[in-house]
Amino acid sequence: MKILACNSNVDLAKSISKNLNSQLIKAEVKRFSDMEVFVEVQENVRGEDMFVIQSTSYPANDNLMELLVSLDALRRASARRITAVIPYYGYARQDRKSGPRTPISAKLVANLITKAGADRILTMDLHAGQIQGFFDIPTDNLFAAPVFVKDIEEKYEGKPLVIVSPDVGGVVRARAIARRINANLAIIDKRREKAGSSEVMNIIGDVKNHHCIIVDDIIDSGGTICNAAQALIDVGALSVDSYVTHGVLSGSAVTNISNSPLNSLVTTDSIKATEAVKMTSNIRQISIAPIIGEAIRRVHMEQSVSSLFE
Repeated sequence: MKILACNSNVDLAKSISKNLNSQLIKAEVKRFSDMEVFVEVQENVRGEDMFVIQSTSYPANDNLMELLVSLDALRRASARRITAVIPYYGYARQDRKSGPRTPISAKLVANLITKAGADRILTMDLHAGQIQGFFDIPTDNLFAAPVFVKDIEEKYEGKPLVIVSPDVGGVVRARAIARRINANLAIIDKRREKAGSSEVMNIIGDVKNHHCIIVDDIIDSGGTICNAAQALIDVGALSVDSYVTHGVLSGSAVTNISNSPLNSLVTTDSIKATEAVKMTSNIRQISIAPIIGEAIRRVHMEQSVSSLFE
């Protein structure tokens, strides 16, 4: 087993390799002067079980191209099996036709990765579970829930908790965490009464005199979670925190979160934190390297991955 790290999140790749008591292989992933991606694997990988670690986060297209070129390089170097380890799968929100004459880009990206040479996929908290079916190769979708549950139990022991889903689509994810920590569940029903009017937040469930924890898979601009936090405070929640797997945090997201009622936003390191994120007092990251490392070990040893989450 050997691990190749592309440039999107080298720190996470190093942490994963450390968890596996392994070393990253020597490889050069660089740009020519016209920004073409070039990859050179600088050691023998013939017959090896290869794992390529790359999140397709910002800049999404550059990072995706790095992944594709790396897969092709390993395939042409006669690696026995190549697993694309994608902690954050970009384009996942384009998982269906949102209107006439629009693409399903999540499927297109799946085709590109497969054609480039991947034999299997290892990813985390896909935006939509059905994206696993977009691949014609084995796909393991890992969950950040175990690291979230551990952190919640350490910080909120003995406090009255409610796990909150920020929309109807995230209920399954929120319910899974609520069940693990024996907490109640609440759902935010978000709707716009008419064009041009502000969103109305209806809280389904009792959150008064409870500490609320909003759970989601992706936070981008932060608008939904910040508005949800305010709605929860307005109906009597004692405090509001949020646990989100992928901290995209684009545009004015960091400012929005800093000025919101959120006590804290906890994300994983599936996406490398920007300097602005690192300097914000109410945003912190926890590592998913142990989970991904153990999943890689099990894939290599041909053991069950799903039992990690039972």
